[in-house]
Amino acid sequence: MATRIFLMAIVAVALLITCQSMAQDNSGKPQSDSATSPAAAPPGGQGNAPPAAPSGIPTDPLGIADAMGRPFTVAFILASVIGVWSVVERLVILRRRRVIPKAFVERFLMHLRAGRMDKNEGIAICHQNQSPMADVFMHGVRKWGRPSVEVEQAVLDGGERQVTQLKKGLRVLNGVSTLSPLIGLLGTVVGMIRSFNDIAIAGAMGQTQTLANGIALALLTTAVGLLIAIPAMAAYLYLAGRIDSIVMEMDRLGQELVHLISAEALRERAVAVPPRPDATHAIATAAAPDPSAARPRKPVAER
Repeated sequence: MATRIFLMAIVAVALLITCQSMAQDNSGKPQSDSATSPAAAPPGGQGNAPPAAPSGIPTDPLGIADAMGRPFTVAFILASVIGVWSVVERLVILRRRRVIPKAFVERFLMHLRAGRMDKNEGIAICHQNQSPMADVFMHGVRKWGRPSVEVEQAVLDGGERQVTQLKKGLRVLNGVSTLSPLIGLLGTVVGMIRSFNDIAIAGAMGQTQTLANGIALALLTTAVGLLIAIPAMAAYLYLAGRIDSIVMEMDRLGQELVHLISAEALRERAVAVPPRPDATHAIATAAAPDPSAARPRKPVAER
């Protein structure tokens, strides 16, 4: 995970450096557009020249990508792909029936309540299931018959490992929702620098067409960055809430396991088990006097 985040950061930094260098190169070029130069107007034919088409901020995807430039477009596409991949991967991993299989949990706890399972059988069943909840159960079963404090600590250790695995992909999604607006803000700064540079070089304060490229870059990068960050943040909050609900359910089931296999629980169940009916009958029969036994007769006094 750390390696992947580090590579993502390197790619983002490289793209931003390329963007800055391209913006500086473009800002140093002289304005040679004949459509915006008043000296390029044909002499004596002002009425015959068609008016220039107004150039506004593009709204189609290709126009937006062309206005932002290749570095920002690549950065936003990369952020979108990573964000969508993270959301889909977490939705698959965080399915409740995969994390907490209902049939396995109910059958496992039922056998424990009925006393039809020992330590070795419990470990084998948990190892065979290989779900996150089974891993938590296995950590607790390994402390079978120990005090409740030790069993509970083992369950908590297993739960922390599983929570770390469940939250593994959320860092990437959080990074996408955080970096996308920053990239858009950088595009805004670069676009404004380009616009002011055009004003300084060509004196184009009154020519909006000359400033269109810089203004389009400033506005579009911010808008695209927010369009990527807002769904990513919403998905992050939704997945974090799902993880919290799953963790609460796992904690409840782990506490129930502690109450079934700890030394205190086993001692209480051993005391609470009533004697068998056949043994009770045998004890009562042995204690009762035999009515058929001959009673001693009193001696009769002779007259």
